[in-house]
Amino acid sequence: MIEVVGSCITEKFSSQISEFGIIPSKIFRNLTPDELVELAVNREEGEVNSTGSLSVNTGKYTGRSPDDRFIVLDEITRDTVDWGKINHQFPTEKFSKILEKMKNFVNNKELFVFDGFVGADKETRLPIRVINDHAWQNLFARQLFIRPSTEELQDHVPKFTVMCINEFEAKPDIDGTKSNVFILIDLTRKIVLIGGTNYAGEMKKSMFGVMNFLLPGRGIFPMHCSANIGKNNDTTLFFGLSGTGKTTLSADPNRNLIGDDEHGWSDDGTFNFEGGCYAKCINLSQEAEPEIWNAIKPGAVLENVVLNDGKPDYDDNRLTENTRVAYPLDYIPGAVIPSVGGHPKIIVFLTADALGVLPPVSRLTKEGAMYHFMSGYTSKLAGTERGIKEPKSVFSECFGAPFMPRPAAVYAKLLGEKINRHNTTVYLINTGWSGGPYGIGARIKIKYSRAMITAALTGDLDKVEYRHDELFNLDIPTMVDGVPPEILDPKNTWSDKKSYENSAKNLSKMFIENFEKFRDVSPEIKNAGPKLG
Repeated sequence: MIEVVGSCITEKFSSQISEFGIIPSKIFRNLTPDELVELAVNREEGEVNSTGSLSVNTGKYTGRSPDDRFIVLDEITRDTVDWGKINHQFPTEKFSKILEKMKNFVNNKELFVFDGFVGADKETRLPIRVINDHAWQNLFARQLFIRPSTEELQDHVPKFTVMCINEFEAKPDIDGTKSNVFILIDLTRKIVLIGGTNYAGEMKKSMFGVMNFLLPGRGIFPMHCSANIGKNNDTTLFFGLSGTGKTTLSADPNRNLIGDDEHGWSDDGTFNFEGGCYAKCINLSQEAEPEIWNAIKPGAVLENVVLNDGKPDYDDNRLTENTRVAYPLDYIPGAVIPSVGGHPKIIVFLTADALGVLPPVSRLTKEGAMYHFMSGYTSKLAGTERGIKEPKSVFSECFGAPFMPRPAAVYAKLLGEKINRHNTTVYLINTGWSGGPYGIGARIKIKYSRAMITAALTGDLDKVEYRHDELFNLDIPTMVDGVPPEILDPKNTWSDKKSYENSAKNLSKMFIENFEKFRDVSPEIKNAGPKLG
């Protein structure tokens, strides 16, 4: 008989574990944060720092390993997944062999189990089970996914299982992986296998990918975005890749947070996939980001932040620039629980342009919104993936290509339908560089980005004059309260105007060349993008 410790120890749970085919020496199920922290410290997985949060070091892997992520090729995925450089095929028979190896590996070992949900909307949520070999990783899962009530836990039946065993490594020549690290998603067997890496973000992003595959078939738009809601129940969405400001800009003291990263948009409104936040800590300050700063307290997990005499030093990035903190949503004052909202009237596309040529804010037509959504231009920032040391310009479809199994057109179609149905206005905001490219210019101040978003939310951007930028085919406001007018036109901030013009033309050309890969796109959408004259 398996020894089980924790909440709601039922015969049903023990039977489910046995049917899954693992025989651990002990299982810790749905422990409290205090219990998991105590176990993590006793097992020397981390230490409690001066904030009371748990500090851990993820070792060699301090970011996602996108080249090691695979989706099992079978009848369900063969014609529905957008196979290529991002979605790599994996043979179903190889998956079966690794699954059996992992099961044998964990037999007679202590395991940690979290049972909960992905999705705050009870009509569409996905019951999940997360199995870990480290207490701190199970704490991460507990804080990031949606925690069940005692009653829900009694009858919990997982419809997807994540088996994340850090100590188990693949043998590429035998197992068919690219390295010792692997993230394998089987959408038929409803299992995710993760091994060889201690980076906890792989768990949340693998389940995000699962939701992005499942929901379009139900007419629900899955989105890589943050969301908040105002006092008048006005919901706003913030799209953008890691490092563009989704978490920071959605944590607004004048609005309530729905979520910071992953959401769905159904016929009933918007809802968070998660029960927590996973915020970057690089150069974190109490003044600039007070909500995140104050969320670093007991129960939070601090990843790869250097400690000086037990005190976190957010300016010391010697381990990685991708320092992170994981905490439950209710650590943010006024967070919406359950995390659901209405249909958004404002959508913000966030991009961190390392070339420094995109305007800080512009208003998009519906066709322009679909064009920029499919393009997903930004700069991949240091630390978010292995090997990225400085910003690199990329086009990431749907502002989240690494997590989108289906073709971009599937998601863009849903976006267009939602914009039409709910009369939503979309803005493109550049949180990247001004006055020159990375290394010459400076990053646009957070307070300016906040002022632009506030102007959009209050309707002030509906009252100002706009000028049309012919090259980028964008409508740019000539004035935003709280923002120096000279920065609204990027060319004004460059000392070398000729260099600006060359860089702007190069970026416009990059947009055009990237968009050529999309077939069967309407002329209205294609013509909404940049022009070369």
